[in-house]
Amino acid sequence: EGDVICVFSQYGEVVNINLVRDKKTGKSKGFCFLCYEDQRSTILAVDNFNGIKIKGRTIRVDHVANYRPPKESEDWDEVTRALHAKGCGVKTPPHTSSDSPSEDEDVPVKKQKGE
Repeated sequence: EGDVICVFSQYGEVVNINLVRDKKTGKSKGFCFLCYEDQRSTILAVDNFNGIKIKGRTIRVDHVANYRPPKESEDWDEVTRALHAKGCGVKTPPHTSSDSPSEDEDVPVKKQKGE
């Protein structure tokens, strides 16, 4: 988990991570869900990390519609509890052809991403 945070923190503050593990063995399944503090960090991470090699493995990084925090546990900190209650990320409004954002406007993109 620490390695993942270290790599992805290059583009912003990671506020939560869910490293998905096998229920029986406890071993990593090779992917995780990660939530940044702001959506610009997510965009940078997706743009710069998707398809790169880390420790000999090509990784896939993308946005997800719904961030999946770890399963409820007594160990949860306040951030994880809040993410579980209200979710993580900016909800993208329905696209309409008349609402074309200008170059200077922020285009809402899902803040979450999976690896």
